[in-house]
This record gives sequence, C-alpha cells and structure tokens, in this order.
Amino acid sequence: MSDIEIIHNKQNMRFEVLKDNHLAELTYRLKDDEIYLMHTGVPKPIGNYGIARALTEHALKYALKKGLKVIAYCPYVRAYMKRHPDWRTTLFAG
Repeated sequence: MSDIEIIHNKQNMRFEVLKDNHLAELTYRLKDDEIYLMHTGVPKPIGNYGIARALTEHALKYALKKGLKVIAYCPYVRAYMKRHPDWRTTLFAG
C-alpha cells in the first residue's frame, strides 16, 4: 500500500487515487467538528490493490489530525471501523 498516492481534493471534498487512468475516491462532508464519510468508490479495473483501505485509513488519520469526529455513512468505512475498534472508539461519533 505504500505506493498508493492519495490526493486531498478539498474543492470536491474527497480523497482520491488515480491509477491506470481510473479514479478511486472517498467523498466526505464537513460540519462543525464532524466529518461525514459518504462513499468509497474504486473502479473494478483497479480493485484488489488495497485502495479502499488506503483511502479509509487516510481519511481516519486526517480526522484524527484535525480533531474531527467521524460519521460513517459509507458501508465500507463502517465495516472497516467495526473490524478496527481502536479507530471506532477514538473517532466514531455515530
């Protein structure tokens, strides 16, 4: 996963990975001291590279750094946080 370059596209409120001309993304919304993780999308041609996990971990680290509570609407992010309870107890707001 260390070769995955994640770009924070603040204008479009998403974290992005561009690989082989395909765009993967984790979209979010901000309100007060909360970050709403909305959707993780990874096109099939670039699936199975750990991109969804890398995007999720990046977003969670961003939230931690900024002192934001996480509201996970995205099923992938919710499942990731369930499997990693240390993230859930540190950041999860609902």
